[in-house]
Amino acid sequence: MTLDPWVVLDNWPLFLEGAWLTVRIAAAAFVGGLILGTVIAALHSTPVALVRWLVVVYLAVMRGVPFIIILFLVHFGLPFLGLRVPALATGVIALTLFASAYYAEVIRATALALPRGQWESARAIGMSPWEAARYVIGPQILAPAIPPITNYTMTMIKESSVLSAITVGELTYQGLIVQGNTFAPFEVFFAVAGIYWIITAGFARAARLLENRQRGAVPEGITGQGIAARYLSLEAARR
Repeated sequence: MTLDPWVVLDNWPLFLEGAWLTVRIAAAAFVGGLILGTVIAALHSTPVALVRWLVVVYLAVMRGVPFIIILFLVHFGLPFLGLRVPALATGVIALTLFASAYYAEVIRATALALPRGQWESARAIGMSPWEAARYVIGPQILAPAIPPITNYTMTMIKESSVLSAITVGELTYQGLIVQGNTFAPFEVFFAVAGIYWIITAGFARAARLLENRQRGAVPEGITGQGIAARYLSLEAARR
């Protein structure tokens, strides 16, 4: 068996186009998933029982159903409701919903791991719920939340390959096109696998640098905020 590197070299623009679209899709789903996941995590603690029940059902469905089923439900469900959007948009929406469920659980778990008195102490010195979340709770959950969020994001990047099933021209779809033109599946998908590894490894490296920076900068960053400094000074005095 001989490998033909020209299969990849002759078609590098298609691989590059697919890789770039994969990165853009993953970035959009990452940002959207974090925003939606934060909202879901907050709603999980709401005193309204119906809202909590809906959140629990949403998390159970998104975490218990294969992503390809979620993708098909969004892709075919939106037209069924009278909303016709491009395949790329439905793919990003489905991936965002999928990622948000995992991000929500990470955010909720890291917030619950903090001592309960921190939130109450922040509220006691006059912080609004938004200020307490921003200046006290948020900076403390960021560093421990980065590793699980990184793992789930890497899974989400790999799951984006499923978007090829609805003809989104991401990396796997471009690989299928090249494979159909060259009849060299091993070379093509070996290259596709390598590109996915580069993308996920690059993201993991960036996340690791951010985690190290956050772990070293959280105390200083928090004390730099005026109202947070009041909270931390009271905490230090109480100890």
